[in-house]
Amino acid sequence: MAEKFSDYSGIEPLLADVKLPRMFRATQTFPRSHIEDVAAETRKQLIQSGVRAQIRPGMTIAVTGSSRGIANMNVILREVVSFLKEAGASPFIIPAMGSHGGSTAGGQRQVLTGYGITEEFCGCPIRSSMETVLLGEVNENGVKLPVYIDQMAREADGIVAVNRIKPHSAFRGPYESGLMKMLCIGLGKQKGADSLHRDGFGTFATRIPLFGNYVRTHANILFGVGTIENAYDETNRIVVLHNEEIPAKEPALLEYAKSLMPRILVPETDVLIVREIGKNFSGSGMDPNITGTWSTPYGGGGIKKQRTCVLDLTDVSHGNGLGIGQADTTTLRFYNKMDFMATYPNALTSTVFLPVKLAMVLRDDRMAIQAAVKTCNGVTPENVRVVLIRNSLHMNELYLSESFLDQVKATEGMEIVSECEPLPFDADGNLLIWDKEDTYE
Repeated sequence: MAEKFSDYSGIEPLLADVKLPRMFRATQTFPRSHIEDVAAETRKQLIQSGVRAQIRPGMTIAVTGSSRGIANMNVILREVVSFLKEAGASPFIIPAMGSHGGSTAGGQRQVLTGYGITEEFCGCPIRSSMETVLLGEVNENGVKLPVYIDQMAREADGIVAVNRIKPHSAFRGPYESGLMKMLCIGLGKQKGADSLHRDGFGTFATRIPLFGNYVRTHANILFGVGTIENAYDETNRIVVLHNEEIPAKEPALLEYAKSLMPRILVPETDVLIVREIGKNFSGSGMDPNITGTWSTPYGGGGIKKQRTCVLDLTDVSHGNGLGIGQADTTTLRFYNKMDFMATYPNALTSTVFLPVKLAMVLRDDRMAIQAAVKTCNGVTPENVRVVLIRNSLHMNELYLSESFLDQVKATEGMEIVSECEPLPFDADGNLLIWDKEDTYE
């Protein structure tokens, strides 16, 4: 299909006169309390929690590995594995990520490898399989729904759930992304995720605790390790919760995580440009809590805008372009990187199709940005407001159009650090801000 995008001669005249505004660089400052020695803190919390009393010599224990780009997750998993081995157990890591990784065992293992979660680093086997077993059924308003769990986890003597606690990108509830979700969706593989998603994200506020508590009380869950990040993608807190503490304590931890979330400190723009999206930043490619690109009506927040332009896809997403459907324009580079067969399982499992729909594919960065600017309504080119962010995770630096100067000067937490200049492009129309050599992955 690439040949369909080989000739842009019919589009070039429509965009030739679209002038882009001058932009300036600004920094944003957020609270930055973080853990200096993550390995030592993980071990400290494991010891102080008293969970060692649950571990018997010879136990086989499955430890969950997430598909998210979580700060220091490989270090945290390594310390959990070491702690279990010192207690005489035989731990192994399983990919616990629902339908991600293209819903294949090899794809899910590859996702972990991309985050530095390897057998060599973590010191234990990684066992990847999409095989599940039926754990039982939950009753929701008289309807019985099946609950599935990874077969190897079910056969192990114990399970340790490890995950980041943060706001979800598609719904609101007392449990969003975190340990309860890991128990029912992550551990459930594609079949478990499919069962829980059957009626859409509108059910998640009640369905996550319903399914999660069933797994917690019917499977051999020993304890959970939750991590919380600050606005700079740094580990702010590590908590170890006994099985019965997970439902009681996770809601307060979620509220704490929400308080640390970064954001774009100007509330509204005409065009939002996102330099890169990917599964390492958000399950939705770009976190709608930041970008306002919601795919369901069950969440809310983020910057308001008329158009969203996405320029690139991170390599560690392994072709999963989930989130491009919330963009209005994108690049041929993005299209060529996107693996539709690695992306579609997410939509088929979540029942939400908007994230996998295709934005308008333009030849290069300049053309994609011009198309977004041209199609804004009610603004003149000289006054168009444009915000450019690197991705939805790293929010300490951004670029804004000249029309934002006075607003940024008056906004607490923002500082202007450069003069207004035209956006820099090379001869091929590639944006020279945060270029490939300087891309977070």
